[in-house]
Amino acid sequence: MGILVAIEGLDGAGKNTLVRRVEQEASAGGVRMTTITFPNYRRSATADLASAALHGEHDALAGNAYAMAALFALDRLDSRDALRAAQSSHDLVLCDRYVASNAAYSAARLAEGPDGDVVEWVRSLEFGRFELPVPDHQLLLGVPPEVAMSRAEGRAAADASRAKDVYERDADLQTRVYRAYLALAETNWVSPWTVADSDDAVEAILGLVTHPAR
Repeated sequence: MGILVAIEGLDGAGKNTLVRRVEQEASAGGVRMTTITFPNYRRSATADLASAALHGEHDALAGNAYAMAALFALDRLDSRDALRAAQSSHDLVLCDRYVASNAAYSAARLAEGPDGDVVEWVRSLEFGRFELPVPDHQLLLGVPPEVAMSRAEGRAAADASRAKDVYERDADLQTRVYRAYLALAETNWVSPWTVADSDDAVEAILGLVTHPAR
């Protein structure tokens, strides 16, 4: 059974770059790996509905933290069997965002901590009721909010198809989300966490495959 690793971080933190680097080094080292990205935009109706809400449609939906969290959870439910199949046929499965993103954003929106009601609700819904695979490890890209937001701004300016959504435009929210992520990492929410960036992040992920603590 392959190792499931969730990569978490703010928009603009460099998750895509990290995934590409891990893929390159894993391939060179003979590690069988695959990546699944959430939200699964353009392939999941629930993810696309959430995206529409975050880009100005369905204001009532976007204004309800639990409703938005449910949409993102249902998106992952659609990929549950694919995740399990990927684990059975690969050494390493990376999730570019996973359940912790739902916990962090929901907690930040509702001004709750890692032991708050909404974090427990997300955990119970996704890992309990939906029976999603629990990650073996979770890695938070330790990129400060101001750096991540600057990168996201540049990305949106260069590519009209990547316009920032309402979450990305809210600097205060992004700061609260980062703090929520750090709090989850400090408590090793659900499974062990690492906070790292750049080369350290790549080494931390690949080290889980070459020196698994299992």
